[in-house]
Amino acid sequence: MNATVLNAPLVSDWTDHLVVLPIVLPIAVAGAMFLMDERRSRLKGALSLATVVALLGISLILVWRASEAAQIYRLGNWAAPYGIVLVADRLSALMLALGSVLGLCALVFSFARWGRAGPRFHGLFLLLLMGVNGAFLTGDLFNLFVFFEVMLAASYGLVLHGSGETRIRAGLGYIAVNLVASLFFLVGVSLIYGTMGTLNMADLARRLAAPEAGELALFEIGCAILGIAFLIKCSAWPLGFWLPTTYAAASAPAAAILAILSKVGIYVVVRLSLLLFGAGLSEGFGQTWILAAGLATMAYGAIGILAARDLTRAAGYAVMISSGTVLAALGSGNDGALSGALYYLLGSTLAAGALFLLAEILQRGRDPLEAAQAVFADEYRDPFDDADATEIGRAIPAAVALLGSGFLVCTLMLAGVPPLSGFVGKLAIFTGLTTGTMTASAWWLITALTLSSFATLMPMVRLGIKNLWVPSDDPPPVLRLSEFTALAGLLAACVALAVWGGPALAYADDTVRWLAQPQDYVRAVLGPTREGGGS
Repeated sequence: MNATVLNAPLVSDWTDHLVVLPIVLPIAVAGAMFLMDERRSRLKGALSLATVVALLGISLILVWRASEAAQIYRLGNWAAPYGIVLVADRLSALMLALGSVLGLCALVFSFARWGRAGPRFHGLFLLLLMGVNGAFLTGDLFNLFVFFEVMLAASYGLVLHGSGETRIRAGLGYIAVNLVASLFFLVGVSLIYGTMGTLNMADLARRLAAPEAGELALFEIGCAILGIAFLIKCSAWPLGFWLPTTYAAASAPAAAILAILSKVGIYVVVRLSLLLFGAGLSEGFGQTWILAAGLATMAYGAIGILAARDLTRAAGYAVMISSGTVLAALGSGNDGALSGALYYLLGSTLAAGALFLLAEILQRGRDPLEAAQAVFADEYRDPFDDADATEIGRAIPAAVALLGSGFLVCTLMLAGVPPLSGFVGKLAIFTGLTTGTMTASAWWLITALTLSSFATLMPMVRLGIKNLWVPSDDPPPVLRLSEFTALAGLLAACVALAVWGGPALAYADDTVRWLAQPQDYVRAVLGPTREGGGS
């Protein structure tokens, strides 16, 4: 892997400013939208679409540039750890691209009706993307907290978007849980700063090379408290009980974009675990707990999806299984398993987002005009005409056929069944675990992955039969152009991950190799002269 890094203290190329654009662009456009009249919905939709398309293009450029070198952006050209630093390396750029794809498709889906179902939808949507992007890019824990709060504040509005008693009840519980998580975040950050004197991630890793004994103990306590906040956001068991209910109550585009929020928690856990506890005196700190949390989350998600009676709750439990898989792979301490889990995370998140959108179309009330026409036709149908008495040979409506194909892709992805990338990701995890000496944690993870696949496949087949195959007197689902475009985009991304699985897996392998060498990250952020220990 090319370990070259961008160490120049001054910005020498305008393209270096691309690192800050995923934060500046959405917040600037969102601020302008809040000054506009709510009746200018078309203009707001066009601005949102242009912004998210630009974010997708920027994130893809950053993925390409990060594969060559970690992109370091120092705001005001102040050197770390004294200034604010943004870091676009392989992992953060990959997560940026994932969030941009999911955000673009969720936004396009909202054009059908949800974008006009309540005020300030587009502004909140862009603020959420800004918070997510900032959390992926920031290089210090203080700004991580700031971006977390922006992201959460916007998500509160999106969960409640569309009103209704169910959303209000779920939203209030969601807000309460996240306020508790924010409290843990503040306490943990305070302990870390009080003991180490810095919140810059690279500087923390440098100082951990030679900490005092008392500092180390308090630092680990602070990290443990901080970990609780992140595990709540990961929806890890038993802290993730809120996720299926909240996501099922939210509108479809809101639930689809909220699927990335649990992955922000996953990102932070992976980043800090390998950067701070990959080597040194605290090597392996919390690894057993992460493994246990991942396995328990997979088990809880599998039981929940088996009991689910509707697609939205099934999609919520699928998000939990995806998070648990990455946590367990990280806790296993196997680099090959972690690279396979990162690859699986991409496809499973996209598939879960697509399933939320599918559930909206299949489970919502039918179009009123078409329903009225169907009732009128039934009312005046010849009672002696039995031409439609049999289902044999009846053509499947085009919308149902398209939705059924999309549902099949989501099922194969989430269950990890060939030939799509869900299977490739789980196979890569198996390969990593079985390479070398087999440990007890490897056997536990292999068993959990296998059982979770069966536990996902069975209820998904049942729900598919219920929503797509069982004859119904209702008119066929109404599939609008924007909804079809959004679904097609997510499903195409899932298929593309399988078609280009080789390069994607290679990128994931290189990402894990980069993360496993924290000294490279420290050198990139602080510079080669400050890589060593000491204050």
